[in-house]
Amino acid sequence: MSTAPSPAPATERESWTALWALVIGFFMILVDSTIVSTAMPAIMRGLDTDINGVIWVNSSYLLAFAVPLLITGRLGDRFGPKNVYLLGLAVFTASSLWCGLAADVGTLIAARVAQGLGASLMTPQTMTFITRMFPAERRGSAMGLWGAVAGIATLAGPILGGVLVDTLGWAWIFFVNVPVGLIALARVWTKVPQLPRHSHRFDLPGVALSAVAMFLIVFGIQEGNTFGWGEIARGVTVWHLIGAGVAVLAAFLLWQRLNRHEPLLPLGLFRDRNFSLANVAIACMGLAITAMSFPMILYLQSVRGLTPTLSALMIAPMAVLAGVLAPLAGRLVNRLDPKLLAVPGFLLFGGAMLWYGAVMGPATPYWLLLLPPVVMGLGSALIWPSVSLTATRDLGPAEAGAGSGVYNTTRQVGAVLGSALIAALMQLRITAESEAAVAALRQDAADGAASVVVSAEGPLGQSVPEFLHAAFSTALGQSLFLPGLVAVAAALVCVFFRRPGTI
Repeated sequence: MSTAPSPAPATERESWTALWALVIGFFMILVDSTIVSTAMPAIMRGLDTDINGVIWVNSSYLLAFAVPLLITGRLGDRFGPKNVYLLGLAVFTASSLWCGLAADVGTLIAARVAQGLGASLMTPQTMTFITRMFPAERRGSAMGLWGAVAGIATLAGPILGGVLVDTLGWAWIFFVNVPVGLIALARVWTKVPQLPRHSHRFDLPGVALSAVAMFLIVFGIQEGNTFGWGEIARGVTVWHLIGAGVAVLAAFLLWQRLNRHEPLLPLGLFRDRNFSLANVAIACMGLAITAMSFPMILYLQSVRGLTPTLSALMIAPMAVLAGVLAPLAGRLVNRLDPKLLAVPGFLLFGGAMLWYGAVMGPATPYWLLLLPPVVMGLGSALIWPSVSLTATRDLGPAEAGAGSGVYNTTRQVGAVLGSALIAALMQLRITAESEAAVAALRQDAADGAASVVVSAEGPLGQSVPEFLHAAFSTALGQSLFLPGLVAVAAALVCVFFRRPGTI
């Protein structure tokens, strides 16, 4: 059963006006996925927390964002995408104020969870509107705008964060969302139409299983180094948690297959090869783009001594090129086989990260550090519209909510895993490289050096001692190889995209 409060926009102009209103909020929630990276040292000092605490400030947002996405896409189908988007935007805006007012890291993490829930309500509705308002022949241009916003937001987050931290303080990376959110609420209320609704059942067991699986896996990966990858409490080890998470994830997939009513994750969507491959590719992109910002920003601030603003400007070419070129790529993808853009896009993006990691050093010329971000921006511009259109091209109106929910879930799952994995890898490599440096200098600075490297937490909240610059540069550069290799692997996935119009 479905109802149609009002028809979709009658003209192309109205469709584009509605989309521009929606992407204001979409830009804001994606900025918040990466903006914390620039403010990490400031938050650590301001709230007296360690690197793991501030990583959870980011991971709690990503986790709360990712877990409900499968059901929030269905909520849009059931109650109307406009209504659900407005609710999510209101929650996100109010919780942004809460974040800025937080007086301790526990409160900030709780507020970030609320932010993530608001973002989860909003995100699937944007793609649902694109799928249902734009015909297939014009959808590429709309996806180009969506991709430009996604690319700019995830890469501009550190830049905006740097400027705000330097001028107004870390709390303003959250306070700035309040006026922007109010403007977005007004625009969506007046410019976005109601779309026909589709009745859905809600798979509550599926929601519970997916949430438990995600939490166990992410918590195990992120906290592994804290517990030395050993026992957490009373015989329960880190690997027990991760294994339990994988087992619960398997149970979730089995339940989705056995559920005869309406599963949370409609496995039938994955019979479409392009939808399946695009989901793998966007998960890799989510992992890579989230994981790369932590080592890059910490290197520029803690080793090179740059301010948050200057460190963010060092990676600004990514955002600039992604914003300028993604709409052009969106128009091209309507006429070309999407893999002709996606494959070189991922190769450029991943290759540039590997390049950046290889040249990271305590005295690397700044002009050299500016070159890889240029290549990353070019690659990002090619990736977003081509992969998004590949995923949604064959979705019908009744599948739009479920399909966009699945697609955005896989992207956010990648982001959550990227945040957890990069935190664990950075701590492992920093500890190993620092201990090696201390061993080499034990004769000259035994007591002082040893106290610095007992934990990676201290140096990451402040300037790293000069004798550890080389060790930290090497460790953070090695950490960048993870997102770089994941992006290169995504290029291989995109090689197998089916050309549009073929079976």
